[in-house]
Amino acid sequence: MKPVFFTMPGNDGFASQLRSYLPAENGVMEMHHFPDGESCPRFMTSVAGRDVVLACALERPDRKIMELYLAGCVARELGARSVGFVIPYLPYMRQDARFMDEEGVTSAHFARLISSCCDWLVTVEPHLHRYRELAEIYSIPNRVVHAAPELAKWITGNVKLPVIIGPDAESEQWVAAVADAVGCPYTVLQKKRHGDREVEVSIPHVEDWEGRTPVLMDDIVSTARTMVAAVKQINAAGMAPPVCIAVHPLFAGDGYIALQVAGVDHIVSCNTILHSSNRIDMAKPTAVAITELLRSRS
Repeated sequence: MKPVFFTMPGNDGFASQLRSYLPAENGVMEMHHFPDGESCPRFMTSVAGRDVVLACALERPDRKIMELYLAGCVARELGARSVGFVIPYLPYMRQDARFMDEEGVTSAHFARLISSCCDWLVTVEPHLHRYRELAEIYSIPNRVVHAAPELAKWITGNVKLPVIIGPDAESEQWVAAVADAVGCPYTVLQKKRHGDREVEVSIPHVEDWEGRTPVLMDDIVSTARTMVAAVKQINAAGMAPPVCIAVHPLFAGDGYIALQVAGVDHIVSCNTILHSSNRIDMAKPTAVAITELLRSRS
């Protein structure tokens, strides 16, 4: 029997594209809200004995996570054979260490919450900085969909003589993979952060990239301050206006506008979060990952 695919209410962007690639029945779910704001998921399509796929974008996680948690729990209560979450942008990965004595490692707590209400997880390019893999904090089977192949395809088809620039030293392996697929050089920014909204960057050996189009890449672009600072460095060095690529275009606050006016050629993103800059489709490789994971569990 085919799995049944549900889109969490208000998440039609990525999910609608994913649905077209996934060999699954489209299910209907409603989210009832009581007058005081409490949520109650209602599965209008039967889930008894079925593999359930729940798709939810969590770019504003604190508003959405309770609904997703309850949906996973209720699907199990109603007899689902398995419940899987498709979360294209996986939040709560930044806090992967205790940076201040009064803080906690919230990435691990969030992972335990998600692991408690579903049987598997598929996500796109999570922010693995101090973790080597999701299995270090998630106790459920998972598949990570890497963005590098799709980024390389887009750059190859749209940018002449690129040089790829990564956000920091930790991104070098990822940036190198994209550059290798494109067949172009790369470098990474030297970055010093001063709080959540201030960052100081420099581009090493900028004189080596004369005549090339800078392609600034980052996995998560939130305030865009790192990219804005890099754009200013590029412009000051007399290079061509850069192309900016975000895997997950959060663009919090005035981030997108700040980047637009900084002096860029154009801004492009993957469709893991619905945004006007979406040009790179991650739905098709995500559907492949879901299908492979379900097949491995059958």
